[in-house]
Amino acid sequence: MAQEFHLPDIGEGLTEAVVVAWHVAVGEAVSLDEPLVEVETDKAVVDIPSPFAGILLHRGAEAGETIEVDALLAVVGEPGETWTAPLPEDAPAPIVGTLEDRSTAAPLVAGAVEALPLVRRLAAELGVDLSTVGGTGAFGRITADDVRAAATTSGPVRRERMSPTRRTIAEHLSRSWREIPHVTTYGEAAAAPLFAERERAGGVPLEVLLIEAVLPVLGRFPDFNASISGDEVVHKLFYDIGFAVDTPQGLLVAVVRDAPALDREALTAEVLRLAAAARAQEAMPSELRGQTFTLSNIGAVGGRYGTPIVPYGTTAILSVGRAEERAVVRDGAIVAERELPLSLSYDHRVVDGAKGRAFLAAVIDALGAL
Repeated sequence: MAQEFHLPDIGEGLTEAVVVAWHVAVGEAVSLDEPLVEVETDKAVVDIPSPFAGILLHRGAEAGETIEVDALLAVVGEPGETWTAPLPEDAPAPIVGTLEDRSTAAPLVAGAVEALPLVRRLAAELGVDLSTVGGTGAFGRITADDVRAAATTSGPVRRERMSPTRRTIAEHLSRSWREIPHVTTYGEAAAAPLFAERERAGGVPLEVLLIEAVLPVLGRFPDFNASISGDEVVHKLFYDIGFAVDTPQGLLVAVVRDAPALDREALTAEVLRLAAAARAQEAMPSELRGQTFTLSNIGAVGGRYGTPIVPYGTTAILSVGRAEERAVVRDGAIVAERELPLSLSYDHRVVDGAKGRAFLAAVIDALGAL
């Protein structure tokens, strides 16, 4: 008997996934709990095992296609069995003679451009040659959006659908930018103490030392370890520190839970583990969300100053740039010293400018005291 398998929610609040690859072809046998299909969610790539043993009769989506949670993913049945998707009882009869029905339409002229008169008029206004535009409408018809897209470029283009991870990043950043009034303040910290401590510690990741330096500062400035709920500021009495990880899928934030409870050895192991899992798309969704404060070491990719976007649900993010030698004044003399460029973005609804400068000054002192 054919058994249907619908896409489960394999994450926290997952709504859809993209099929990466099927491990079993239609007509092939599959065992109970054998890997059936590989899918990409907004945070990771995972294998979904088969909940049934039998013959794969149907695949609900092919590689590269998006499938929603609870949608039919696969059908497994007995050898020799067939399966046909049932039609809903209230499914309407097909409408004959619609605009998209070509069964009775005159054949197209070879080389003719498919576009409605309004679209042709728009193309003329924008100076777009319709013969160079690929249509994305029904039956390859050129739409107004196709024309507008073509008007923004003067040469060949390649369109690529965002991955679920990239779409999620874009959605989160857009929401933060829309709803949080950002302010960014800048400063410099002496780099020598940080790198000397790193050498003494055997080359631990800089994120480890940055987390250690910022934790006591967050304790003194609770507004930077907080969130907004309605008309209340929610001060977090715990410290789950996020740090940015550059991955092939985009910039992700891995979260060290209860950071103050970890000694340096444990903190180093956790930072390395989370970074590796994020890059391999093996991190759990809970390991990539829910931070109370965020650090971004853009110096690792050659950056100096920036305007980091505050992650939604927090009030601040600190970006640490690449340390380079600069001419600075020390005791009335100009000397060359390595300095760390710091960029602190914060939610202006919670933090005013004076408090932002005070927090950054405290971070600079903490880095200098390592």
